[in-house]
Amino acid sequence: MKSILAVLLALFCLQSCYSQNDQNKVTKMDNKNNPAYSRTDNSKVVMKEDEWKNILSPEVYDVARKKGTERPYSSKFEKFKEAGTYYCAACGNALFKSDTKFDSGCGWPSFYEPISKGSIIYLPDNTLGMKRTEVECGRCKSHLGHVFEDGPPPTGLRYCINGVVLDFDKAKEAEKKYNQQ
Repeated sequence: MKSILAVLLALFCLQSCYSQNDQNKVTKMDNKNNPAYSRTDNSKVVMKEDEWKNILSPEVYDVARKKGTERPYSSKFEKFKEAGTYYCAACGNALFKSDTKFDSGCGWPSFYEPISKGSIIYLPDNTLGMKRTEVECGRCKSHLGHVFEDGPPPTGLRYCINGVVLDFDKAKEAEKKYNQQ
């Protein structure tokens, strides 16, 4: 009986958590139409859900605002090795440095430490009969993923993040933009 319940729970999770969109076709966001997107403004973003729906791609909206989950191993950032900074795709908030990224084998981009204490918000998540800690963007409260206590030193944490809600700038590109300001 317990195994049947476990299978049913797994099927429910697959059906409700994984986006039906092909995450391999994710393209770089057009942030020109997104008034919330800024890599320099640290103020909190407060927008209505219909505004978010109008400015975010369906894939990003599903994960960021509806707490969806992209399919494992579908993110372009899962095996990504470039040096630089990862940002929130919804608002441009700096989230992780590439030197904190590691291959956890879980199917999603994983990091052991956020860029700053305020870049991430932590919330209890008891959905699907599990006790987890959800992580949201500290600026716009977009769902990013979850954090687990099975990561590498020095923190022992694994931030398991949906790649579709990440934006990235290579280190040299970010330096050029910073020096031009």
